[in-house]
Amino acid sequence: MAAAMASAAERAVLEEEFKWLLQEEVHGVLRQLQDILKEASHRFALPVGGTEGPVKQENFILDTSSTDQVKGVLMLQGDALCQADINLKMPRNNQLLHFTFREDKQWKLQQLMDAVMLQLTRARNRLTTPATLTLPEIASSGLTKMFTPALPSDILVNFYINLNKLCLTVYQLHALQPNSTKNFRPTGGSILHNPGAMFECGSQRYEVSHVHKVECVVPWLNDALVFFTVSLQLCQQLKDKISVFSSYWNYRPY
Repeated sequence: MAAAMASAAERAVLEEEFKWLLQEEVHGVLRQLQDILKEASHRFALPVGGTEGPVKQENFILDTSSTDQVKGVLMLQGDALCQADINLKMPRNNQLLHFTFREDKQWKLQQLMDAVMLQLTRARNRLTTPATLTLPEIASSGLTKMFTPALPSDILVNFYINLNKLCLTVYQLHALQPNSTKNFRPTGGSILHNPGAMFECGSQRYEVSHVHKVECVVPWLNDALVFFTVSLQLCQQLKDKISVFSSYWNYRPY
């Protein structure tokens, strides 16, 4: 009888503690998450609640330490790459080409923004692990149609986010002739394709002859990564505390 009374009293104490956890700590963590994600949204320079003014435009100069073949400036406005001013030097004849986005085109940072409201983990992974794309997927992505003047048919471009950097990759292509003796092996998906990679687009086969990668650091992307990490840690800590009660009631005999 005494053991049963002690067990009932112990259970009552646990139920009170669990009730406090649900009423106080869960709401406290949710308030923290709300504040953190609101702060993260400010890092993206996005309007919150419709009270802020126009979204500011930020300019970032591409780092040319790894190559001088591609130079330019990228202009971000909130979650959109609203303009890209790019100079490309062709290796074979040193011809300098200049391209900008068409006025009716923008490149959304969908790599992150499509995921951020769905799942914190997925959003964080989108920052740390860029999507792998095949060369035909890049060719059909629409990026080649965003520039004026139009890009030559032997050039592909791709933008992607990697941690706190906005990266631009330029692929120069060599059209393979139908009677080519090269062993044609289509290349699969990758973040970055190397020279020699082959693919087919329409009825034409191509080989990548040159690859130029340039990037610029976007400081608020690093802030966003920190906010997502802290949010995930808070969620995990709360989950661990709830699991303690759950495991106790699942395995404790009464």
